[in-house]
Amino acid sequence: MNSKLTTNQKKAICSQLGYLKLKLLYKASIHGFTGVAFHLHCDNQYPTVSVGYNKSGRVFGGYTRQPFSQSGQYVNDDQAFLFSFSGEKLNKYPCINAPYAVRMISNSGPYFGEALVLVNGSQPKVYSNPGNYYNFNAAEMHGNDLDLTECEVYQVETEMEKPWRLVIWDTKRKAGMMESIKFYKPLNSSVTQARVLLVGPVGVGKSSFFNSINSIFRGHVTSQAISGSSSTSLTTQFRTYSVKAGREGKPLPLVLCDTMGLEENVGAGPDIDDISNILKGHLPDRYQFNPSVPLQSEAHGFCKSPDLKDKIHCVTYVLDASKISIMSKNLEEKLKAVRRKVNYMGIPQLVLLTKIDEACALVREDVRNVYKSGYIKELMQEAATRVGVPLSCIIPLKNYSEELELDMDMDILLLSAVIQMLRFVDNFFDEISDQLSSLTTEK
Repeated sequence: MNSKLTTNQKKAICSQLGYLKLKLLYKASIHGFTGVAFHLHCDNQYPTVSVGYNKSGRVFGGYTRQPFSQSGQYVNDDQAFLFSFSGEKLNKYPCINAPYAVRMISNSGPYFGEALVLVNGSQPKVYSNPGNYYNFNAAEMHGNDLDLTECEVYQVETEMEKPWRLVIWDTKRKAGMMESIKFYKPLNSSVTQARVLLVGPVGVGKSSFFNSINSIFRGHVTSQAISGSSSTSLTTQFRTYSVKAGREGKPLPLVLCDTMGLEENVGAGPDIDDISNILKGHLPDRYQFNPSVPLQSEAHGFCKSPDLKDKIHCVTYVLDASKISIMSKNLEEKLKAVRRKVNYMGIPQLVLLTKIDEACALVREDVRNVYKSGYIKELMQEAATRVGVPLSCIIPLKNYSEELELDMDMDILLLSAVIQMLRFVDNFFDEISDQLSSLTTEK
């Protein structure tokens, strides 16, 4: 598809957004002037720039960071704006009613508040109503010509000249990380395996992360833990997974603990007391979650006096990069509640940002672009803010989902996450050692 925007017009749009490039997703003259065609090519793609062209030769449109959908709801976006061109000069009209910046309508194209709609009602038409949502002059915007000759939607991609994190992409680096993980020894001699708890919303890829790490050490893609797509958690038990070094190899010094996915509804997902019991080492493997009734100390299998080896040594939050910007308030509050509990217990915390290929087309083309993508960095910064950890604690990656063979670049990102987990586990045992030394000194 050929872009109708001129080079200078693209530069003018990109100058409002940073060092970016625009990837054409939808072109009405090719895909159709219908809401169905627009949503087919543009849903869940973001950020986007939508552009309309009319018979009078006007070029105009809007920008939003939010993914399009067909929910019928308004979506908040305080960075959204409309624009028009006077020749090559861009006129910008910021959103003045952020909670109603974009509306997700199934039978229309890009729908900016109630102010500007492209492909309105699945017709080559524009709906225009300046004032309450975006304040613009209709004559200046589109010359009062509401007949579209073209509509284009672009995904905004951010590409930096140099990666902002250094990654060595080669087989030697992968082999070195695998060896480092195989021969890791916890700093406390009473513990033989580091225990890392995975916590996150439904469908973010907690089970898929274990499957991916297991695949790397097995030498082929495998799927031991139940994973897939569902509106409710596919994991209903507390599971502890030990990765083996090869088909008949010894277990690695790492146990990944999987939990039921957090859900935004009250009374759904794991209870905060259950998570607390997991952290303290009280819950047995294969414990069946009951969101309405947390495990009681008198229950069968409850470990009343857990050893250090039974406790969690690092907590890793798993978040979907493609949905971090639209995380509900309820989910965010549940994450914060877990974090408060983990903070109180002094357990180190890490964040895995999964599905980076779904969030950024640049990464979809080549996973090595992950640290060249300014958009991925922006999502990582947002994840850091939402969870309340430094950016250095955010690790972006892609799990195995549709692949049949291993991919070295994916493996390096996945193994980097494990290496960081083990470093954080070391921090946990360092803190335990310091506390014991302090108590000995006081005596």
